[in-house]
Amino acid sequence: GGLSGPAIKPVAIRMVYQVAKAVKIPVIGIGGISTWEDAVEFFLAGASAVQVGTANFYNPKAVEEIVSGLEEYLKEMGYSHISELVGDLKD
Repeated sequence: GGLSGPAIKPVAIRMVYQVAKAVKIPVIGIGGISTWEDAVEFFLAGASAVQVGTANFYNPKAVEEIVSGLEEYLKEMGYSHISELVGDLKD
C-alpha cells in the first residue's frame, strides 16, 4: 500500500503549490482532503480542482459536506466564484 489520507496532506499541498507556480495549466489537488478546510488549503495553494479519495470510505457524505462548507466559506469571505480562491495564498 501507499501513503494516503491525512498523512500525505502536507506533502501534497507543498507539491500543488510548487507545480502551480511552475506551470500554466490547471493543477488538481489530491491527498488528505476530508473537510472543506482541507479543500480551501489546496485551492489557496494553487489547485484548480480537488479530488477526495480516502475520506469517502470513512464518510460517504464527505463530498457533500465539503461542497456545502466551501459554498459557505466563499460567501463569508466575499468570493463570488471558487476560481477567485485559486492561488490566493499570500507569500
